[in-house]
Amino acid sequence: MNRFLPLLALSLVLTGCSGLFPAPQTDPTRYYVLTGPVAAAAAPGELRVGIRRVELAAYLKSPDLIVRRGANELVLQDFARWGEPIDAGVGRLLQASLTAAGGVGRVYLQPFPLDQERDCDVAVTILRCEGGTDRLAHFAATIEITRPADGKLMARRSFAAPDAAWDGRDFGQLAALLSDDVAALGGEIAAALPAAAH
Repeated sequence: MNRFLPLLALSLVLTGCSGLFPAPQTDPTRYYVLTGPVAAAAAPGELRVGIRRVELAAYLKSPDLIVRRGANELVLQDFARWGEPIDAGVGRLLQASLTAAGGVGRVYLQPFPLDQERDCDVAVTILRCEGGTDRLAHFAATIEITRPADGKLMARRSFAAPDAAWDGRDFGQLAALLSDDVAALGGEIAAALPAAAH
């Protein structure tokens, strides 16, 4: 009987200690991606386009979705995160958008295939891609289109999407609004591409 007393004592101690540890919590983090509208592809063209670079303003290089409070304060959302780097998501959507554009035959992402020539390269810098405490989604970028053979600048544009209403809480809605902005950026790029392959 005495040999069971230590086991009984240990069992009582462990049972009493269970109240010292908090119950496990579910992770409240949610992950979001940019998604594009399913658009009917235009008749394939001959233009071969390379997406040379999608660059982000330094403050956007965070896995957290960002909400801007006023002109200078940024609030990173610990529990609302991008499921992929923003530059990768933007590049993926732009590739799909330009592939569906009229006159475009192929769209390549970096690293470019060595055996494929390109008629023009696109470089994009994302300047804004966030929600605001003003309950609006904000997106802005610059676009440069160059000729791969010699790097000659063919077009340069600034793009600012119209601010879209956001409820300030639903980050899925914010991701959808920013996705629409990237699709509009793709339309802006398509309009600036040369009319035909050179």
